Amino acid sequence: MSQSTCYKFRLYVAGDALNSAQARDNLAALCRGHLAGRHEIEVVDVFNEPKRALADAIFMTPTLLKLAPLPAQTIVGTLSQTQAVMQALGLESSAA
Repeated sequence: MSQSTCYKFRLYVAGDALNSAQARDNLAALCRGHLAGRHEIEVVDVFNEPKRALADAIFMTPTLLKLAPLPAQTIVGTLSQTQAVMQALGLESSAA
C-alpha cells in the first residue's frame, strides 16, 4: 500500500455513550500514530441520523466502516485492541 494512500473512515456512534467515546478516541489515536496526514474520519451519531445508519445496515454502535481504500471493512466495538484493528483494516504492513 502506498504511503500516500488516503484512508476514509465512517464511525457510527450513539451520542456520548462511553463505548462511542472510547471508539472515537481509539480511532483518532490509531490514525495519529499510523496514518498521520492520510486519513479522513466522518462521525455519524445514530440518534441524529437514524435513517443513514439503517441505509448502511448499522444495527450496533460503535461501528467503524473503512470506505477507502478498498476492500471496504466493518468493525464493531470500541477499537481498543489496536493490533487486531490494524490487521482487520489491512494496516499491519504500514505500522513500521
